[in-house]
Amino acid sequence: MMRRTLLIAGAVVAVSACAPVGPNYVRPSVATPVAYKEASAQGNRQATPSPAGKWWSIYADPTLDALVSQVLVNNQTLAAAAARVREAQALVKAAGGASVPAVSAGTLKSGRRNENDFGVGVSWELDLWGRIRRDVEAHRAATQASEADLDAATLSMQSRVVQSYFALREQDATIALLEHAADVGTRWHTMVQNQYAQGQASSANVAEALVRASTAQLQLADARTARAQLEHAIAVMLGKTPADFSIAPAPFDVAVPTIPAGVPASLLERRPDVVASERRMAAASARIGVAKAQTLPSINLAAGIGVLRGLTGTVDARAPLFAGGRLEAQVDNADAAYAEAVANYRQTVLDAYREVEDGLVTTSQLAGAADLQAKAAAAARESDRVMQNQYREGVADYPAVVDAANTALNAGRGDLELRRRRLDASVDLIVALGGGWQSPTRP
Repeated sequence: MMRRTLLIAGAVVAVSACAPVGPNYVRPSVATPVAYKEASAQGNRQATPSPAGKWWSIYADPTLDALVSQVLVNNQTLAAAAARVREAQALVKAAGGASVPAVSAGTLKSGRRNENDFGVGVSWELDLWGRIRRDVEAHRAATQASEADLDAATLSMQSRVVQSYFALREQDATIALLEHAADVGTRWHTMVQNQYAQGQASSANVAEALVRASTAQLQLADARTARAQLEHAIAVMLGKTPADFSIAPAPFDVAVPTIPAGVPASLLERRPDVVASERRMAAASARIGVAKAQTLPSINLAAGIGVLRGLTGTVDARAPLFAGGRLEAQVDNADAAYAEAVANYRQTVLDAYREVEDGLVTTSQLAGAADLQAKAAAAARESDRVMQNQYREGVADYPAVVDAANTALNAGRGDLELRRRRLDASVDLIVALGGGWQSPTRP
Protein backbone atom coordinates (compact mmCIF):
# COMPACT_ATOMS: atom_id res chain seq x y z
CA MET A 1 0.00 0.00 0.00
CA MET A 2 2.86 2.35 0.75
CA ARG A 3 4.37 1.67 -2.67
CA ARG A 4 1.02 2.21 -4.33
CA THR A 5 0.50 5.46 -2.44
CA LEU A 6 3.90 6.73 -3.55
CA LEU A 7 3.17 5.79 -7.14
CA ILE A 8 -0.14 7.64 -7.05
CA ALA A 9 1.50 10.68 -5.45
CA GLY A 10 4.16 10.66 -8.16
CA ALA A 11 1.47 10.46 -10.80
CA VAL A 12 -0.30 13.46 -9.24
CA VAL A 13 2.90 15.51 -9.37
CA ALA A 14 3.57 14.48 -12.96
CA VAL A 15 0.02 15.30 -14.04
CA SER A 16 0.13 18.68 -12.34
CA ALA A 17 3.31 19.53 -14.23
CA CYS A 18 1.85 18.68 -17.64
CA ALA A 19 0.79 21.61 -19.79
CA PRO A 20 -2.82 21.24 -20.99
CA VAL A 21 -3.38 20.53 -24.66
CA GLY A 22 -4.93 23.12 -26.92
CA PRO A 23 -3.98 26.74 -27.59
CA ASN A 24 -3.12 29.13 -24.77
CA TYR A 25 -5.52 32.02 -25.26
CA VAL A 26 -4.20 35.36 -26.47
CA ARG A 27 -6.66 38.07 -27.41
CA PRO A 28 -6.53 38.55 -31.20
CA SER A 29 -5.61 41.95 -32.52
CA VAL A 30 -8.30 44.27 -33.85
CA ALA A 31 -8.10 47.42 -35.94
CA THR A 32 -8.03 50.32 -33.48
CA PRO A 33 -7.99 53.91 -34.75
CA VAL A 34 -5.82 56.48 -33.06
CA ALA A 35 -8.72 58.92 -32.75
CA TYR A 36 -12.36 59.16 -33.73
CA LYS A 37 -13.12 60.60 -37.14
CA GLU A 38 -16.02 62.74 -35.88
CA ALA A 39 -14.30 63.95 -32.71
CA SER A 40 -13.45 67.23 -34.41
CA ALA A 41 -17.17 67.91 -34.85
CA GLN A 42 -17.36 68.58 -31.12
CA GLY A 43 -15.42 71.79 -31.66
CA ASN A 44 -14.02 73.60 -28.66
CA ARG A 45 -17.01 73.04 -26.39
CA GLN A 46 -15.90 72.28 -22.86
CA ALA A 47 -16.67 68.70 -21.83
CA THR A 48 -19.05 68.07 -18.98
CA PRO A 49 -17.35 66.23 -16.09
CA SER A 50 -18.44 62.60 -15.85
CA PRO A 51 -18.98 61.15 -12.37
CA ALA A 52 -17.55 57.66 -12.01
CA GLY A 53 -20.25 55.02 -12.07
CA LYS A 54 -23.46 57.08 -11.89
CA TRP A 55 -23.24 58.52 -15.38
CA TRP A 56 -26.85 59.76 -15.34
CA SER A 57 -26.08 62.23 -12.53
CA ILE A 58 -24.39 64.35 -15.21
CA TYR A 59 -27.91 65.66 -15.99
CA ALA A 60 -28.26 67.08 -12.47
CA ASP A 61 -31.89 66.04 -12.02
CA PRO A 62 -32.72 64.69 -8.52
CA THR A 63 -35.90 62.97 -9.74
CA LEU A 64 -33.95 61.19 -12.45
CA ASP A 65 -31.28 60.13 -9.93
CA ALA A 66 -33.95 58.61 -7.70
CA LEU A 67 -35.52 56.71 -10.60
CA VAL A 68 -32.34 55.22 -12.02
CA SER A 69 -31.12 54.16 -8.59
CA GLN A 70 -34.12 51.80 -8.40
CA VAL A 71 -33.25 49.94 -11.60
CA LEU A 72 -30.70 47.58 -10.05
CA VAL A 73 -32.98 46.87 -7.12
CA ASN A 74 -36.31 46.12 -8.76
CA ASN A 75 -35.98 45.53 -12.50
CA GLN A 76 -36.98 41.94 -13.31
CA THR A 77 -35.05 41.73 -16.58
CA LEU A 78 -31.86 42.47 -14.68
CA ALA A 79 -32.88 40.02 -11.96
CA ALA A 80 -33.06 37.31 -14.63
CA ALA A 81 -29.64 38.31 -15.98
CA ALA A 82 -28.19 38.19 -12.47
CA ALA A 83 -29.63 34.69 -12.06
CA ARG A 84 -27.87 33.64 -15.26
CA VAL A 85 -24.59 34.85 -13.77
CA ARG A 86 -25.17 32.68 -10.72
CA GLU A 87 -25.95 29.74 -13.00
CA ALA A 88 -22.65 30.23 -14.79
CA GLN A 89 -20.77 30.54 -11.50
CA ALA A 90 -22.26 27.22 -10.36
CA LEU A 91 -21.05 25.58 -13.57
CA VAL A 92 -17.51 26.79 -12.87
CA LYS A 93 -17.67 25.18 -9.46
CA ALA A 94 -19.06 21.97 -10.96
CA ALA A 95 -16.33 21.85 -13.60
CA GLY A 96 -13.66 22.41 -10.98
CA GLY A 97 -15.06 19.58 -8.90
CA ALA A 98 -13.91 17.08 -11.51
CA SER A 99 -10.29 17.85 -10.63
CA VAL A 100 -10.50 16.37 -7.13
CA PRO A 101 -11.27 12.79 -6.04
CA ALA A 102 -14.94 11.88 -5.63
CA VAL A 103 -15.88 9.99 -2.47
CA SER A 104 -19.02 7.86 -2.32
CA ALA A 105 -20.55 5.07 -0.29
CA GLY A 106 -22.10 2.00 -1.88
CA THR A 107 -21.27 -1.12 -3.83
CA LEU A 108 -17.61 -1.76 -4.62
CA LYS A 109 -15.90 -4.14 -7.02
CA SER A 110 -13.04 -5.89 -5.18
CA GLY A 111 -10.81 -8.94 -5.35
CA ARG A 112 -9.41 -10.74 -8.33
CA ARG A 113 -12.85 -12.00 -9.27
CA ASN A 114 -14.20 -8.47 -9.13
CA GLU A 115 -16.71 -9.51 -6.53
CA ASN A 116 -19.26 -7.14 -5.07
CA ASP A 117 -18.52 -5.56 -1.75
CA PHE A 118 -19.97 -2.65 0.22
CA GLY A 119 -18.02 0.28 1.61
CA VAL A 120 -16.56 3.71 0.89
CA GLY A 121 -14.90 4.34 -2.46
CA VAL A 122 -12.74 7.06 -3.96
CA SER A 123 -12.50 7.68 -7.71
CA TRP A 124 -10.37 10.17 -9.59
CA GLU A 125 -9.74 10.95 -13.21
CA LEU A 126 -6.13 11.99 -13.77
CA ASP A 127 -6.09 15.21 -15.75
CA LEU A 128 -3.31 13.95 -18.02
CA TRP A 129 -3.89 16.37 -20.88
CA GLY A 130 -5.52 19.24 -19.05
CA ARG A 131 -9.08 18.49 -20.19
CA ILE A 132 -10.49 19.41 -16.80
CA ARG A 133 -8.32 22.51 -16.53
CA ARG A 134 -9.41 23.66 -19.98
CA ASP A 135 -13.03 22.94 -19.08
CA VAL A 136 -12.73 25.08 -15.95
CA GLU A 137 -11.04 27.78 -18.02
CA ALA A 138 -13.90 27.72 -20.53
CA HIS A 139 -16.58 27.90 -17.84
CA ARG A 140 -14.76 30.69 -16.03
CA ALA A 141 -14.55 32.75 -19.23
CA ALA A 142 -18.23 32.02 -19.92
CA THR A 143 -19.07 33.26 -16.43
CA GLN A 144 -17.16 36.47 -17.04
CA ALA A 145 -19.11 36.86 -20.28
CA SER A 146 -22.36 36.46 -18.32
CA GLU A 147 -21.20 39.12 -15.86
CA ALA A 148 -20.45 41.47 -18.76
CA ASP A 149 -23.88 40.65 -20.23
CA LEU A 150 -25.39 41.73 -16.93
CA ASP A 151 -23.40 44.97 -17.10
CA ALA A 152 -24.60 45.54 -20.67
CA ALA A 153 -28.22 44.84 -19.73
CA THR A 154 -27.92 47.18 -16.75
CA LEU A 155 -26.49 49.96 -18.89
CA SER A 156 -29.20 49.45 -21.51
CA MET A 157 -31.99 49.50 -18.94
CA GLN A 158 -30.57 52.59 -17.25
CA SER A 159 -30.44 54.38 -20.60
CA ARG A 160 -34.03 53.36 -21.36
CA VAL A 161 -35.20 54.81 -18.05
CA VAL A 162 -33.26 58.04 -18.65
CA GLN A 163 -34.56 58.49 -22.20
CA SER A 164 -38.12 57.64 -21.15
CA TYR A 165 -37.83 60.25 -18.42
CA PHE A 166 -36.70 62.87 -20.92
CA ALA A 167 -39.61 61.97 -23.20
CA LEU A 168 -41.98 62.34 -20.25
CA ARG A 169 -40.59 65.78 -19.42
CA GLU A 170 -40.98 66.74 -23.08
CA GLN A 171 -44.63 65.76 -22.81
CA ASP A 172 -44.97 67.86 -19.66
CA ALA A 173 -43.75 70.90 -21.59
CA THR A 174 -45.87 69.99 -24.60
CA ILE A 175 -48.97 69.68 -22.42
CA ALA A 176 -48.32 73.13 -20.96
CA LEU A 177 -47.90 74.50 -24.48
CA LEU A 178 -51.09 72.84 -25.72
CA GLU A 179 -53.08 73.87 -22.64
CA HIS A 180 -52.19 77.47 -23.44
CA ALA A 181 -53.06 76.93 -27.12
CA ALA A 182 -56.38 75.30 -26.20
CA ASP A 183 -57.24 78.14 -23.82
CA VAL A 184 -56.37 80.76 -26.44
CA GLY A 185 -58.31 78.82 -29.06
CA THR A 186 -61.41 78.67 -26.88
CA ARG A 187 -61.24 82.41 -26.13
CA TRP A 188 -60.71 83.19 -29.80
CA HIS A 189 -63.69 81.09 -30.75
CA THR A 190 -65.84 83.00 -28.27
CA MET A 191 -64.55 86.33 -29.55
CA VAL A 192 -65.18 85.43 -33.20
CA GLN A 193 -68.70 84.26 -32.34
CA ASN A 194 -69.37 87.64 -30.78
CA GLN A 195 -67.96 89.40 -33.84
CA TYR A 196 -70.15 87.25 -36.08
CA ALA A 197 -73.21 88.22 -34.03
CA GLN A 198 -72.27 91.87 -34.55
CA GLY A 199 -71.67 91.38 -38.26
CA GLN A 200 -67.91 91.87 -37.96
CA ALA A 201 -66.91 88.29 -38.85
CA SER A 202 -68.10 85.65 -41.28
CA SER A 203 -69.42 82.17 -40.58
CA ALA A 204 -66.21 80.85 -42.14
CA ASN A 205 -64.23 82.71 -39.47
CA VAL A 206 -66.35 81.07 -36.78
CA ALA A 207 -65.76 77.63 -38.32
CA GLU A 208 -62.02 78.21 -38.52
CA ALA A 209 -61.95 79.32 -34.86
CA LEU A 210 -63.84 76.18 -33.87
CA VAL A 211 -61.43 73.98 -35.83
CA ARG A 212 -58.50 75.69 -34.17
CA ALA A 213 -59.93 75.19 -30.67
CA SER A 214 -60.89 71.55 -31.38
CA THR A 215 -57.49 70.72 -32.87
CA ALA A 216 -55.69 72.05 -29.81
CA GLN A 217 -57.96 70.00 -27.53
CA LEU A 218 -57.33 66.84 -29.57
CA GLN A 219 -53.55 67.38 -29.52
CA LEU A 220 -53.74 68.00 -25.77
CA ALA A 221 -55.53 64.69 -25.25
CA ASP A 222 -52.91 62.88 -27.32
CA ALA A 223 -50.09 64.47 -25.29
CA ARG A 224 -51.69 63.48 -22.00
CA THR A 225 -52.11 59.92 -23.25
CA ALA A 226 -48.47 59.77 -24.34
CA ARG A 227 -47.31 61.04 -20.95
CA ALA A 228 -49.39 58.47 -19.10
CA GLN A 229 -47.98 55.67 -21.25
CA LEU A 230 -44.42 56.84 -20.60
CA GLU A 231 -45.11 56.90 -16.89
CA HIS A 232 -46.47 53.34 -17.08
CA ALA A 233 -43.38 52.18 -18.99
CA ILE A 234 -41.03 53.69 -16.42
CA ALA A 235 -42.99 52.02 -13.63
CA VAL A 236 -42.55 48.59 -15.20
CA MET A 237 -38.83 49.19 -15.79
CA LEU A 238 -38.52 49.94 -12.07
CA GLY A 239 -40.36 46.73 -11.16
CA LYS A 240 -43.54 48.50 -10.05
CA THR A 241 -47.15 48.33 -11.16
CA PRO A 242 -48.38 51.46 -12.97
CA ALA A 243 -51.13 51.85 -10.38
CA ASP A 244 -48.56 52.29 -7.61
CA PHE A 245 -46.28 54.72 -9.41
CA SER A 246 -46.45 58.34 -10.51
CA ILE A 247 -44.11 61.17 -11.45
CA ALA A 248 -45.22 64.72 -10.75
CA PRO A 249 -45.11 67.16 -13.70
CA ALA A 250 -42.06 69.43 -13.81
CA PRO A 251 -40.41 71.86 -16.22
CA PHE A 252 -38.33 70.45 -19.07
CA ASP A 253 -35.13 72.29 -18.21
CA VAL A 254 -32.47 69.55 -18.27
CA ALA A 255 -29.20 70.85 -19.70
CA VAL A 256 -27.58 68.96 -22.59
CA PRO A 257 -24.02 67.88 -21.64
CA THR A 258 -20.99 67.89 -23.92
CA ILE A 259 -19.51 64.39 -24.17
CA PRO A 260 -15.81 64.01 -25.04
CA ALA A 261 -14.83 61.14 -27.31
CA GLY A 262 -11.84 59.86 -25.38
CA VAL A 263 -9.43 57.23 -26.72
CA PRO A 264 -10.87 54.52 -29.04
CA ALA A 265 -8.80 51.76 -27.45
CA SER A 266 -10.57 52.27 -24.12
CA LEU A 267 -13.74 50.74 -25.61
CA LEU A 268 -12.09 47.32 -25.54
CA GLU A 269 -12.07 47.43 -21.73
CA ARG A 270 -15.01 49.69 -20.95
CA ARG A 271 -17.89 48.55 -23.16
CA PRO A 272 -19.59 45.52 -21.56
CA ASP A 273 -20.75 44.05 -24.88
CA VAL A 274 -17.16 44.09 -26.16
CA VAL A 275 -15.97 42.50 -22.92
CA ALA A 276 -18.65 39.81 -23.16
CA SER A 277 -17.73 39.02 -26.75
CA GLU A 278 -14.02 38.80 -25.86
CA ARG A 279 -14.72 36.47 -22.95
CA ARG A 280 -16.81 34.19 -25.18
CA MET A 281 -13.85 34.07 -27.52
CA ALA A 282 -11.62 32.99 -24.63
CA ALA A 283 -14.11 30.29 -23.67
CA ALA A 284 -14.20 29.01 -27.24
CA SER A 285 -10.40 28.82 -27.26
CA ALA A 286 -10.39 26.73 -24.07
CA ARG A 287 -12.97 24.33 -25.53
CA ILE A 288 -10.50 23.45 -28.28
CA GLY A 289 -8.26 21.98 -25.60
CA VAL A 290 -11.22 20.08 -24.11
CA ALA A 291 -12.02 18.55 -27.49
CA LYS A 292 -8.39 17.61 -28.21
CA ALA A 293 -7.99 15.95 -24.80
CA GLN A 294 -10.91 13.68 -25.66
CA THR A 295 -8.83 12.14 -28.46
CA LEU A 296 -6.01 11.12 -26.07
CA PRO A 297 -5.70 8.30 -23.50
CA SER A 298 -7.31 8.67 -20.07
CA ILE A 299 -6.57 7.12 -16.68
CA ASN A 300 -9.06 6.72 -13.84
CA LEU A 301 -7.98 5.63 -10.38
CA ALA A 302 -10.27 4.02 -7.86
CA ALA A 303 -9.76 2.87 -4.28
CA GLY A 304 -12.01 1.82 -1.47
CA ILE A 305 -12.50 0.17 1.88
CA GLY A 306 -14.99 -2.67 1.75
CA VAL A 307 -16.77 -4.52 4.53
CA LEU A 308 -15.69 -7.92 3.23
CA ARG A 309 -12.41 -7.35 1.43
CA GLY A 310 -10.95 -4.34 3.18
CA LEU A 311 -8.66 -2.11 1.09
CA THR A 312 -8.98 -2.35 -2.69
CA GLY A 313 -7.78 -0.31 -5.67
CA THR A 314 -8.03 -0.31 -9.45
CA VAL A 315 -6.54 1.57 -12.39
CA ASP A 316 -8.65 2.03 -15.53
CA ALA A 317 -6.61 3.13 -18.55
CA ARG A 318 -8.30 3.74 -21.90
CA ALA A 319 -7.11 5.00 -25.27
CA PRO A 320 -9.54 5.83 -28.07
CA LEU A 321 -8.77 3.83 -31.23
CA PHE A 322 -11.82 4.30 -33.41
CA ALA A 323 -14.97 6.40 -32.89
CA GLY A 324 -16.17 6.85 -36.46
CA GLY A 325 -14.57 10.28 -36.73
CA ARG A 326 -16.67 11.65 -33.85
CA LEU A 327 -13.73 12.85 -31.75
CA GLU A 328 -11.95 14.48 -34.69
CA ALA A 329 -15.21 16.18 -35.68
CA GLN A 330 -15.53 17.58 -32.17
CA VAL A 331 -12.08 19.16 -32.52
CA ASP A 332 -13.04 20.62 -35.90
CA ASN A 333 -16.26 21.92 -34.36
CA ALA A 334 -14.32 23.61 -31.53
CA ASP A 335 -11.88 25.18 -34.02
CA ALA A 336 -14.77 26.53 -36.09
CA ALA A 337 -16.57 27.81 -32.99
CA TYR A 338 -13.45 29.73 -32.00
CA ALA A 339 -13.15 31.22 -35.49
CA GLU A 340 -16.78 32.28 -35.24
CA ALA A 341 -16.17 33.85 -31.84
CA VAL A 342 -13.17 35.79 -33.20
CA ALA A 343 -15.26 37.13 -36.09
CA ASN A 344 -18.09 38.07 -33.72
CA TYR A 345 -15.64 39.86 -31.43
CA ARG A 346 -14.10 41.88 -34.25
CA GLN A 347 -17.56 42.77 -35.54
CA THR A 348 -18.64 43.86 -32.06
CA VAL A 349 -15.60 46.13 -31.84
CA LEU A 350 -16.34 47.62 -35.27
CA ASP A 351 -19.96 48.22 -34.27
CA ALA A 352 -18.77 49.90 -31.08
CA TYR A 353 -16.56 52.31 -33.01
CA ARG A 354 -19.39 53.03 -35.44
CA GLU A 355 -21.83 53.79 -32.62
CA VAL A 356 -19.41 56.26 -31.08
CA GLU A 357 -18.81 57.95 -34.44
CA ASP A 358 -22.58 58.11 -35.02
CA GLY A 359 -23.09 59.57 -31.56
CA LEU A 360 -20.45 62.22 -32.06
CA VAL A 361 -21.82 63.45 -35.39
CA THR A 362 -25.42 63.33 -34.14
CA THR A 363 -24.76 65.37 -31.02
CA SER A 364 -22.77 67.88 -33.03
CA GLN A 365 -25.36 68.35 -35.76
CA LEU A 366 -28.27 68.56 -33.33
CA ALA A 367 -26.43 71.18 -31.29
CA GLY A 368 -26.19 73.41 -34.35
CA ALA A 369 -29.82 72.80 -35.31
CA ALA A 370 -31.00 73.60 -31.78
CA ASP A 371 -29.81 77.19 -31.98
CA LEU A 372 -31.68 77.73 -35.25
CA GLN A 373 -34.84 76.06 -33.92
CA ALA A 374 -34.82 78.17 -30.76
CA LYS A 375 -34.56 81.36 -32.84
CA ALA A 376 -37.32 80.17 -35.16
CA ALA A 377 -39.60 79.41 -32.21
CA ALA A 378 -39.00 82.86 -30.69
CA ALA A 379 -39.69 84.53 -34.04
CA ALA A 380 -42.88 82.51 -34.50
CA ARG A 381 -44.16 83.50 -31.05
CA GLU A 382 -43.51 87.16 -31.81
CA SER A 383 -45.25 86.86 -35.17
CA ASP A 384 -48.26 85.26 -33.47
CA ARG A 385 -48.46 88.09 -30.94
CA VAL A 386 -48.23 90.79 -33.62
CA MET A 387 -50.82 89.10 -35.83
CA GLN A 388 -53.32 88.85 -32.98
CA ASN A 389 -52.93 92.57 -32.25
CA GLN A 390 -53.36 93.44 -35.93
CA TYR A 391 -56.52 91.34 -36.10
CA ARG A 392 -58.00 93.14 -33.13
CA GLU A 393 -57.22 96.43 -34.86
CA GLY A 394 -58.81 95.21 -38.08
CA VAL A 395 -55.56 95.23 -40.04
CA ALA A 396 -55.09 91.45 -40.51
CA ASP A 397 -57.65 88.88 -41.62
CA TYR A 398 -58.50 85.80 -39.59
CA PRO A 399 -56.77 83.16 -41.79
CA ALA A 400 -53.47 84.99 -41.27
CA VAL A 401 -54.04 84.85 -37.50
CA VAL A 402 -54.69 81.10 -37.66
CA ASP A 403 -51.56 80.50 -39.72
CA ALA A 404 -49.41 82.50 -37.31
CA ALA A 405 -50.83 80.67 -34.30
CA ASN A 406 -50.27 77.25 -35.89
CA THR A 407 -46.74 78.22 -36.88
CA ALA A 408 -45.94 79.35 -33.33
CA LEU A 409 -47.36 76.17 -31.85
CA ASN A 410 -45.50 73.89 -34.26
CA ALA A 411 -42.25 75.80 -33.77
CA GLY A 412 -42.59 75.52 -30.00
CA ARG A 413 -43.22 71.79 -30.21
CA GLY A 414 -40.32 71.42 -32.60
CA ASP A 415 -38.06 73.21 -30.13
CA LEU A 416 -39.09 70.77 -27.37
CA GLU A 417 -38.63 67.76 -29.61
CA LEU A 418 -35.17 68.87 -30.68
CA ARG A 419 -34.16 69.40 -27.06
CA ARG A 420 -35.30 65.86 -26.22
CA ARG A 421 -33.50 64.46 -29.28
CA ARG A 422 -30.28 66.13 -28.15
CA LEU A 423 -30.63 64.60 -24.70
CA ASP A 424 -31.36 61.19 -26.22
CA ALA A 425 -28.30 61.53 -28.44
CA SER A 426 -26.12 62.36 -25.44
CA VAL A 427 -27.40 59.23 -23.67
CA ASP A 428 -26.71 57.11 -26.77
CA LEU A 429 -23.17 58.47 -26.92
CA ILE A 430 -22.58 57.75 -23.23
CA VAL A 431 -23.80 54.18 -23.75
CA ALA A 432 -21.62 53.85 -26.84
CA LEU A 433 -18.64 54.89 -24.72
CA GLY A 434 -19.47 52.18 -22.20
CA GLY A 435 -21.33 54.22 -19.59
CA GLY A 436 -19.03 57.20 -19.12
CA TRP A 437 -15.65 58.49 -20.13
CA GLN A 438 -13.90 58.94 -16.79
CA SER A 439 -15.06 55.75 -15.10
CA PRO A 440 -12.41 53.14 -14.26
CA THR A 441 -11.75 50.57 -16.97
CA ARG A 442 -12.63 46.93 -16.47
CA PRO A 443 -9.93 44.41 -15.56
